[in-house]
Amino acid sequence: MTVLSAPRLSMEGAGAILLDGADGVFSDAVQARIWAVAEAMLSVDGVAEAVPGMNNLMIVFDPLALKPGLAERRLLAAWHNIVPGDRPGREIEIPVVYGGATGEDLEPLAAHAGLSVEQVISRHSRVVYSVAAVGAMPGFVYLSGLDPSLAMARRSVPRMKVEVGSVIIGGAQAGIMPVTAPSGWHIIGRTDFSLFDPGRMPPAACRPGDRIRFRPVTVEKGR
Repeated sequence: MTVLSAPRLSMEGAGAILLDGADGVFSDAVQARIWAVAEAMLSVDGVAEAVPGMNNLMIVFDPLALKPGLAERRLLAAWHNIVPGDRPGREIEIPVVYGGATGEDLEPLAAHAGLSVEQVISRHSRVVYSVAAVGAMPGFVYLSGLDPSLAMARRSVPRMKVEVGSVIIGGAQAGIMPVTAPSGWHIIGRTDFSLFDPGRMPPAACRPGDRIRFRPVTVEKGR
């Protein structure tokens, strides 16, 4: 049985609490509990939002309707008493063009890992990822399940413009850019899959608990 560490709570202003359940490295067991606690807290009178992050959870509440001390006690009670169940999620296939001008970090990442480009693509595309959290920017997916051999610390100087659809790796996580924005993650490919569309309902294509597979379409040579 997995033993979970006690979470750390911190007030974020008068009407929000951050629960941090991280214990060194990302844990799928902790994330499953985060999802279950988030759902439970939404049924508590006075709680307006419950936003899962990577092994953490932010709840936003009305301090006039729910005293902060009581909110903390309800949050801890949910953490210790909830038994996470299987979270229904969809399996989504995302086509990727690896390398080339839109995957400029593929070859440097392969060199860093001591692998060939083909091995990197194989290891990146053969696993099933879990959408652990959605956030940071509209529709952005934090994906757990990356092969540890492909982990690479984020760039010390972020790029100021990483194009929408970029397939990226940052530390031990995989991701996809839903919009064009600055990022320090490494770019290994590109997809036409739309992660975020404000005219769509819901706007974000993925939800926590969804499973993602990357399907190689082609491999382009570096510039």
